[in-house]
Order: sequence, then structure tokens, then C-alpha cells
Amino acid sequence: PKGPSYDPADKRMAVQVEDHPISYNQFEGQIPPRQYGAGRVIIWDRGYWVPQGNPREDYRKGKLKFEIYGHKLHGHWTLVRMH
Repeated sequence: PKGPSYDPADKRMAVQVEDHPISYNQFEGQIPPRQYGAGRVIIWDRGYWVPQGNPREDYRKGKLKFEIYGHKLHGHWTLVRMH
């Protein structure tokens, strides 16, 4: 709920969700109550990511490193699976 942090000491939780069609990257608006995903939808950022290493292998091991090139967010990031 807090979003990403630029402070490496500030740990944040990321939750894996289902994939969405790429066409969803154009939708902003309100999903009606009692509908799946109900609530306000915004496009928070646009850009792309570049894995640092082998993303499939690193994800399997539980430590995925990548660089983000977004309009708002950019830099090096690591997702670590917690046990």
C-alpha cells in the first residue's frame, strides 16, 4: 500500500498478482462496486525494466535484481522472497 521507496533500508512488501492484458495499460477510471477490482484505477507510471542476470533463475532462487526506467521511478531494485 505504501508503494516503492528510494531508501534501501526501508523494506516494502510486494505481492504477486495475476497477469493482465497489455491493453489495460490505457485504462484509468472507476471500476464499479461489487465488480472484480472495484475502485479507482490510475496509471501510476510508465516505462520498462531490465533484468540484472537471469530473471527466471533469480526469481526461482528468490532474489530478482533489475533496473527500472520509468517516468517517475528509476534505478536499481531487488525483490527478495521472504520465508
